[in-house]
Amino acid sequence: MFSPSQEEHCAPNKEPVKYGELVVLGYNGSLPNGDRGRRKSRFALYKRPKANGVKPSTVHVISTPQASKAISCKGQHSISYTLSRNQTVVVEYTHDKDTDMFQVGRSTESPIDFVVTDTISGSQNNDETQITQSTISRFACRIVCDRSPPYTARIFAAGFDSSKNIFLGEKAAKWKNPDGHMDGLTTNGVLVMHPKGGFTEESKPGVWREISVCGDVYTLRETRSAQQRGKLVENETNVLQDGSLIDLCGATLLWRTADGLFHTPTQKHIEALRQEINAARPQCPVGLNTLAFPSINRKDVVEEKQPWAYLSCGHVHGYHNWGHRSDTEANERECPMCRTIGPYVPLWLGCEAGFYVDAGPPTHAFTPCGHVCSEKSAKYWSQIPLPHGPYSHKTTLWLIFIKSGSPTRLGRNAFGLQFLVMVSVINVKVPLLCLYSVQVPQVPHAYCSIISI
Repeated sequence: MFSPSQEEHCAPNKEPVKYGELVVLGYNGSLPNGDRGRRKSRFALYKRPKANGVKPSTVHVISTPQASKAISCKGQHSISYTLSRNQTVVVEYTHDKDTDMFQVGRSTESPIDFVVTDTISGSQNNDETQITQSTISRFACRIVCDRSPPYTARIFAAGFDSSKNIFLGEKAAKWKNPDGHMDGLTTNGVLVMHPKGGFTEESKPGVWREISVCGDVYTLRETRSAQQRGKLVENETNVLQDGSLIDLCGATLLWRTADGLFHTPTQKHIEALRQEINAARPQCPVGLNTLAFPSINRKDVVEEKQPWAYLSCGHVHGYHNWGHRSDTEANERECPMCRTIGPYVPLWLGCEAGFYVDAGPPTHAFTPCGHVCSEKSAKYWSQIPLPHGPYSHKTTLWLIFIKSGSPTRLGRNAFGLQFLVMVSVINVKVPLLCLYSVQVPQVPHAYCSIISI
């Protein structure tokens, strides 16, 4: 199989310059109803024809709402910090010819470059699920990129609205720093996690931090919207790295640099891997019918030949409607190969290339959703903890605990390979393609692997 480096790539240093891409976790290559305009599952940041960045300039301390409104209506970008009914600090921003600014949020107004909405986890993804009230800010964050190499990207909480203003009201967390400049936090905050060691299979999860309006880094608040800020982390910055995660309290984004994307598999490469698997014409060991992964264009439609897997043991079969046990849950079956009882789900090929840490073949499947990707990608994502909800980090920041032990050797599966159960976990938060989450007292598997004999 060819390497993605052998395919036609647009080198990162060619025009137009690409700073990087934002990829929304929870979608397998596109939104359920398709990508449209600024609402999509991934957004590429390119060097703008003309710089639109801004930087702080004049600071005004005013005592009347009329004066504050007059300054805000001057046509310049500004941030207003309301300290009390009688005092507001307004920081004016001036044009910065050296940077480009991109804004992310729930609003569909023109200042927002990338529109994001609440991502429903795979465990709740059905027609009856509705978002009653979004926790994503209308103007959630802004990313500022240097127009000159190495094209450093920095993230800031909050975005400018259609009037070019950011307003932090009386109840918002805000303060004056020792150097005299004002700063603050948004209601539900913008959290960032930088992986240790880059975006590779050897990387380890970093620590989740909160980013302020001015780009400083703080430890997490007691709760997502608490008035009291965390502690300043002086040795960390708001510079985005390849593999950085950005949590907007309702949607989580993955940042990929242009150089990082240059080394990831392409859609053509993933399609070639799919065709290579299907060309082997694997058969169901019981029904003896040929199995095949559906095309990328039909990645959400269960097809007749689609492979299904028993997640407790890892054996792969074609679909069948027998094996139910009266003493088990409705979605559980008994595997005919080893008689292990567990969930029985279709296998889906992971189609979002930005999530892969390497160009390896799709040999591993996440549980409990059944998405298939490379071994190194599965191992990487099985370690990543994600913030969960706007209330309490301590109770909802689900972590994955990997138990030590040798792999369990099982029988051959339909692909002429062997499944090995590699990792046992306690609380599972699978963040890759469907945001499927479970929390059970038994011992499920973060992922199971298909290893060649």
